[in-house]
Amino acid sequence: MTSDIRLAFAHPEERAAASASADPRDRISLRDHVVEVEIGAFQQERGTRQRIQFNVVVEVRPQPQPLDDDVDKILSYDRITEAIAAELAAERLNLLETLAERVAERILAEPQAMRAFVRVEKLDRGPGKLGVEIVRSRAEAPLRAVGKDGVEEAVHPLVVFLDNATIQGPDLAARLDALQARGVPVILTVGLPDLVRPETGHKPTQRRIDLLAIEQNAWTLAARDDRCVVVATRTEIDWAVKRGQMIVWAPSKLVLDAVDGPQSRDPVALALWLAEVMAARGIVVHGDVAVPAGSRVPVERS
Repeated sequence: MTSDIRLAFAHPEERAAASASADPRDRISLRDHVVEVEIGAFQQERGTRQRIQFNVVVEVRPQPQPLDDDVDKILSYDRITEAIAAELAAERLNLLETLAERVAERILAEPQAMRAFVRVEKLDRGPGKLGVEIVRSRAEAPLRAVGKDGVEEAVHPLVVFLDNATIQGPDLAARLDALQARGVPVILTVGLPDLVRPETGHKPTQRRIDLLAIEQNAWTLAARDDRCVVVATRTEIDWAVKRGQMIVWAPSKLVLDAVDGPQSRDPVALALWLAEVMAARGIVVHGDVAVPAGSRVPVERS
């Protein structure tokens, strides 16, 4: 059995570990929680109760130390079972997909919760288990803009990483033309410049120096094509996306201000984090660079 197939049927706790970023979070889990409920779209499922099983993993933001062994400072397991009970009591549902979605939404309303894996399975519908598994993240908060029809809708931009060879390449304008032709907002990200930068030997200060060096490279890209607008904050990104501008991301402000921001200094990891924060439709990577495992958005190489 290949790794992908094995993980497809593994417990959500193993799935969460396999898809963790370079800066993994703490996790709590609920295993094999079985309840009886009336659910299902078929006639034979109406008026009768059947067993459904929940397996849930919740990634939580790291807690400041010390915890003092205080239950009020953590996300209690009871909040997971209460979320399940509340959604089962709210109304009769036809689909496990709807139930899983609502349970995940309720769990992610908890301040500590950052990502939820919810697997729901019917135990009595056949010789095996029939189920659905979803993954939802607090980071999935798409922009919203008014479309041509006057209706507000979610906007999912495309995040693009450009290596230095691409930035300096003679075909840069053609690459940007092709990205614009996709008809979706584009956010460009870059790596460290090919310049000597100070080495402090001190992680916090080195992180800031590296972020500032990436921003220097962002301005270098902007100088090569007038379409590129360098932005630093979520508000500036929102504003530029709604106006159809081609954005180049200066990362310091967003990364350093984020409560649950990335600790990695790797530029591609930062680009993946931005894609998750922006609920991007995907990330396109230009150049021979390593892409960290566990991306929660589709990765395309160009």
